[in-house]
Amino acid sequence: MEILIRTGQLLLSLSILIIFHEFGHFFFSKLFKTRVEKFYLFFDPWFSLFKFKKGDTEYGIGWLPLGGYVKISGMIDESMDMEQLKEPAKDYEFRAKPAWQRLLIMIGGVSVNIVLAYIIYIGVLWCYGEKYLPTDNAKYGVICNKQAKEIGFKNGDKIISVANKHVENFDEIPSELVLNKAQTIQVKRDEKIIDINLPNDFVQHYIKNKSRIFEPAYPFVIEDLPNKSNARTAGIKQGDQIIGVNDQALMYYAEYPPYFVEHKNQNVKLKVLRGKDTLSLNVLVNEKGKIGVAVKSLDNYLSLKTLEYGFWSAIPAGITKGHTQITSYFKQLKLIFSPETKAYESLGGFIAIAKQFAPVWDWYSFWMMTALLSIMLGVINIFPIPALDGGHVLFLLFEIITRRKPSLKFMEYAQIGGLIILLCLVLFANGNDIVNLFKK
Repeated sequence: MEILIRTGQLLLSLSILIIFHEFGHFFFSKLFKTRVEKFYLFFDPWFSLFKFKKGDTEYGIGWLPLGGYVKISGMIDESMDMEQLKEPAKDYEFRAKPAWQRLLIMIGGVSVNIVLAYIIYIGVLWCYGEKYLPTDNAKYGVICNKQAKEIGFKNGDKIISVANKHVENFDEIPSELVLNKAQTIQVKRDEKIIDINLPNDFVQHYIKNKSRIFEPAYPFVIEDLPNKSNARTAGIKQGDQIIGVNDQALMYYAEYPPYFVEHKNQNVKLKVLRGKDTLSLNVLVNEKGKIGVAVKSLDNYLSLKTLEYGFWSAIPAGITKGHTQITSYFKQLKLIFSPETKAYESLGGFIAIAKQFAPVWDWYSFWMMTALLSIMLGVINIFPIPALDGGHVLFLLFEIITRRKPSLKFMEYAQIGGLIILLCLVLFANGNDIVNLFKK
């Protein structure tokens, strides 16, 4: 079911973004009286799922969900329709329009994507506000993975600052570490402030491991038990707190799932705190590495902060958030193009994107993810690669500066080259997804 929910969110999100992106081209084309022959959601090689014609434009839905397009008369695009270009230019064709009008038509899609992201952020902040965990409120400290422990972190360390800079939002700490390449983290351990130095290859290993090096710690307290569960059979009750296993003192919930996985189909001795009493109970871990309990969540122990916005206050806050995300995405792209980080090995396709959506349908997370994808779509499309909007913009800027149009033959070859580059990138990204599936 999770797969279907995530896939549904991905398709809906991409459909919204593609329609708005192509509408940007469509709007400026119509503004400058340029004929649009087709307006399609998804691609339609050989046949379409649905179509109708209104005026000079055919509207439809293709069967190949890899994007969408508007086919503008008199323009070399992914359709590679060169026949119409052999005849003299007509007034309604793209090639007959002044360069500045063609430039606006080409940047229309990217512009709409960026504006749409701002609008979504404004709407989300107005409707839902912004909920997050202040770093100071992570009172139990952090749970560390193997990489963090190798660097020098310990479970229970409390993050004080990153590179001596206080980070208000706990979830923004990874960005400070990876995107801003912080060299040190200050933590509180046993009432002492300790500097932890990050190794030079920290970013490379962080990206390779594809997981947070630490997360907020909170107690392992039982919220509920199914009628049939190994934990209930062993005598565990609602409200019990698990504080150890097999004579090991494990105080936080996140320490237990990996331990249980390592002890599948085995009996473990749990140390249980019930009121003022401490009990020792033997529990069978099932074949899935679980004991059959529902656990009280982080929200029950750590005070989250919610910022609420009125309509007018949401506007500057949404714009600021959009600007921050754009800046962050450019930094991520810089990492991808940095050979020493090998971030390109983590480049993902549709499967990786789908996994970023919530496993249950949640409109807040859906719209936040859609806004981020809108920024990604806008930024990537402005790259100066032929076949992308940025490639057309590059050639138009050349024309405006030199007052010379690139030849049709050059544009044809450039478009073919750009399509090959894009195809290779798509295959590489989605190939990484498939490889990662087998690694698991």
